Amino acid sequence: MAKTDAVQLHVRERNALETPTDLDRKGVSEIAGNLRQLLADVFALYVKTKNFHWHMSGQHFRDYHLLLDEQSEQIFAMTDDIAERARKIGGTTIRSIGDIAEHQRLKDNDEELVTPGDMLAELCADNQRERHNDIATASLIETWIDQTERRTWFLAEIAPTL
Repeated sequence: MAKTDAVQLHVRERNALETPTDLDRKGVSEIAGNLRQLLADVFALYVKTKNFHWHMSGQHFRDYHLLLDEQSEQIFAMTDDIAERARKIGGTTIRSIGDIAEHQRLKDNDEELVTPGDMLAELCADNQRERHNDIATASLIETWIDQTERRTWFLAEIAPTL
């Protein structure tokens, strides 16, 4: 009886993370995997941007320091949208620093001293890697799908409790 209860609990826990979606399991797995890598890269970019913000020096310190602080806020703001996108389609997302390290494709910069010019050039290159073709068009459609999936997700979470 205890083994049956444990199996039922495991099934309930696994089902708790499932979200209604019109995507097949393979599609969810592929998309969530890509979003996991993207999220890991965004976290890596955030930390690198803050690293350079904290270690900026030189003639244009104030301007670059403030610029990198502003950009790090923009980058961090992306994380929730990416993670929730994976959850909305029934996938899972990053769970820890180790998970980020396992999935990130951007390289960290642990150098003791990096010149301001090298910092900005490296961040420029890393930010360009995060761009994709024709995001503006895809974004319009994505917004509508995202809003629908968010409504479905919230309703699906509430409905069983009523």
